[in-house]
Amino acid sequence: MKNLILLLALTSTLFINAQAFEGKGDAKFQVGLNAQENGSGLNLSYDYGIGENISIGLSSTYLLGVNEALLDNDGNDDLNADFGDRFDLKARFNANLGNVINIDDNFDLYPGLSLSLKNLGGHIGARYFFTDGFGVFTELNVPLAKYEESVYAPQELNNQVTVNIGASFNL
Repeated sequence: MKNLILLLALTSTLFINAQAFEGKGDAKFQVGLNAQENGSGLNLSYDYGIGENISIGLSSTYLLGVNEALLDNDGNDDLNADFGDRFDLKARFNANLGNVINIDDNFDLYPGLSLSLKNLGGHIGARYFFTDGFGVFTELNVPLAKYEESVYAPQELNNQVTVNIGASFNL
């Protein structure tokens, strides 16, 4: 009897049809770890499909841990990162290419652009869904243009390459 139940459980997973991006009206929520030089924190993002392969959304990062040894331009140990220096909010645009490259229905690759409170940036991300509602994601974010040419040490926290990794949910 145990073997029969185990066999049914294993074969039932073959019929799960999780799609990473379904097009217009598709909604994703992601929560994960933000890792970067001199800090780490929490990343939340929401994407909404507006076309077959296009989504828009918001992404927010808050740095919980900051390396206090970050030096300012004068070489002084003067980080003093307050809430505004640790927080960033981005409007984002994604080109969801999962169904274009056709690797797997559960996989989505999405390059995109983001406009944040701190800079203009680009990102490339990937999601893989294990079920209809749950998956994992990773993103690489790169600043393309800072709003201010020279920034003081705490402002540098949101003007560098970051990596996000975490869980993705279909809504």
